[in-house]
Amino acid sequence: MSLIEIIAGVEAREATLTVFDTDPAVAETLTDHFADRNLAVVGERTTHGPSGYAVLERDGEFVTAVSTDELLPSPSERADGDRVGEPILDRLDETLFTSYARADMVAASREIEDRAWRVGDGELHAGFQTLDVLTGEDDIYDALGGEADLDVHAYAAAEGDPPAADHYTVHIGETAEIRETWFVAYDGGGLDTAKCVLLAEEREPGGFYGFWSYDPETVDDVIDYLTERYGASTPPDDARV
Repeated sequence: MSLIEIIAGVEAREATLTVFDTDPAVAETLTDHFADRNLAVVGERTTHGPSGYAVLERDGEFVTAVSTDELLPSPSERADGDRVGEPILDRLDETLFTSYARADMVAASREIEDRAWRVGDGELHAGFQTLDVLTGEDDIYDALGGEADLDVHAYAAAEGDPPAADHYTVHIGETAEIRETWFVAYDGGGLDTAKCVLLAEEREPGGFYGFWSYDPETVDDVIDYLTERYGASTPPDDARV
């Protein structure tokens, strides 16, 4: 399974939130709110039986049900910290996005890097598309790799100048997917609750399509693939693509 296939697999696992409410605006509001989630919102108007609730399903299986009042707290409740959709947000392990710019990708990557830094243990794997890009991040990744118990791996195609890479391992990808994807994956340092991954494909110049995930199995799939496919490090001066 390639990185592109992993993205397709996450997309295919889209969950469905069916909203049973007499007011169609409820489903419309939730559709707008969950636009960046791997979630389809479907409105159903009921003529008989109860109304004002929503059912979350994934792969055709029931996950949870909740009232629409809980999903859409009043303005005063939101002021107190309640979030729209909060009762099901923890049930959604993945956030699917369709048009992240490079600035969005950098910001998302920094969050995962910061998590790895704070835990200070485990493995961090990051793809930079080209050596030229990786060289610009060398100071940051050298600092991350300087953590005694954090094993840091960087992946890039052999385009541009190689980094010094004193405290992390460089893997030269000889496949197109390394140029076409951006990823940062952290194995949690032994904690499933700390695992996270960002994986995206650059489908147009500067435009990325992919996902965030806190699902331990998805994180493991990405890291296992990278380790098996690109496990052996390649010295930058011997790189071939």
